[in-house]
Amino acid sequence: MDNKLEKLLASRDWLLADGATGTNLFTMGLQTGDAPELWNEKHPDKIAQLYSRTVEAGSDLFLTNSFGGNAARLKLHGAQHRARELSRLSAEIARDVADRCSRPIVVAGSVGPTGEMMAPLGALTHELAVEIFHEQAEGLKEGGADVLWLETISASEEFRAASDAFQLAGMPWCGTMSFDMAGRTMMGVTSQSMVELVDQLPNAPVAFGANCGVGAPDLIRTVLSLTAQGTSLPVIAKGNAGIPEYIDGHIHYNGTPDLMADYAVLARDAGARIIGGCCGTMPEHLSRMRVALEERPQGERPSLDGIRQVLGEFSMVNDGSGETRAAPARRQRRKCR
Repeated sequence: MDNKLEKLLASRDWLLADGATGTNLFTMGLQTGDAPELWNEKHPDKIAQLYSRTVEAGSDLFLTNSFGGNAARLKLHGAQHRARELSRLSAEIARDVADRCSRPIVVAGSVGPTGEMMAPLGALTHELAVEIFHEQAEGLKEGGADVLWLETISASEEFRAASDAFQLAGMPWCGTMSFDMAGRTMMGVTSQSMVELVDQLPNAPVAFGANCGVGAPDLIRTVLSLTAQGTSLPVIAKGNAGIPEYIDGHIHYNGTPDLMADYAVLARDAGARIIGGCCGTMPEHLSRMRVALEERPQGERPSLDGIRQVLGEFSMVNDGSGETRAAPARRQRRKCR
């Protein structure tokens, strides 16, 4: 299969990925508790609009509306039998939007976690996880995805199962984990152990890294840790747009476009090659990130103090590497405008 993502990476120093899917769909009318994937059938025009806004904002790559499109997650909505179909629809809409663009756009088929505990802690076996991920991968492949994009994973076992499933589908893939527990994933994976895991996989990803998590400072610190280990693979950075706040019955993220522009530049300087946003990241954030990446020259590798000064304090002192640093003096957090 023609690997469009690898070709773009070979010709560019960095690529701009997309922003949030759920946050944007909520502004379009999605209700809490609804399955976004059902909108691929019910509201394909709105899904196409979401994709188009991302491309217009300057993204080189965007994810399909299929994060919860596996059978285990869709079971919560009585739609487990539609995993392949709904994933295919998400990629078909994306393919149409990408093909209408005058520049190369990568369609990345989003694959989220199953939501189940892997054995031996839970009932989900490796074989069943591979089957679940393979079904979704085939749907995304049929719909025209260029690459599969595993995201927000917390368990090494689930990461391995997805890798095996994507090999069965014959698709290139990328994978990110969410380091939201003092530099570790919910299941205790550190950035160092993720690099070791990726190096050992028979079916290696095109790129790997971190998404979501706590906030932009923590995400950049994780990127520094990933790139410090000398990996030869491109590193991905997709951080949240600030910190969530509950206002008037809805969740809002306090990260401004200016803050996300600073985050994007720091991510690039820390060694990330694919840079985007996660929760709370809207088209206006992406537009400012694109301008900043194009106009600001490459800088030195950022220090932890430099990250704090620009993006604010880290959520936790420990970064998950096993080194516990003394708590820094509190600095005034950059105001969100």
